[in-house]
Amino acid sequence: QVQLTESGGGSVQAGDSLRLSCVASGGRVRNYATGWFRQAPGKEREFVAAISWNGDSTHLADSVRDRFTVSRDSARNTVNLQMNSLKPEDTAVYYCAADPSLVAAASAARDYDYWGQGTQVTVSS
Repeated sequence: QVQLTESGGGSVQAGDSLRLSCVASGGRVRNYATGWFRQAPGKEREFVAAISWNGDSTHLADSVRDRFTVSRDSARNTVNLQMNSLKPEDTAVYYCAADPSLVAAASAARDYDYWGQGTQVTVSS
């Protein structure tokens, strides 16, 4: 059973940066296509970023494209989400998700079988 654990969330000011990490463990751990999603209070979960199984391609939501980057550290089974120039509207619980059957950087939550517990990001103005 694959487990995903997010870390790096916190409370920051607008314009600050945070780096979230998602570590995969358990089962036959290998590189999986991984996505990041977020859910703000009272809103639906939305896609943020994704990276293909080998890290060759990434996909970011329009709302974060010029501020966030997603990368893979295969040696550590870790996918990182670097978030710069944070805005109050980025406040949400951030989740990473992965799936062994995916190779591409998918943006649909239904494509992912494994999910982490989430990490809170709060951006104040």
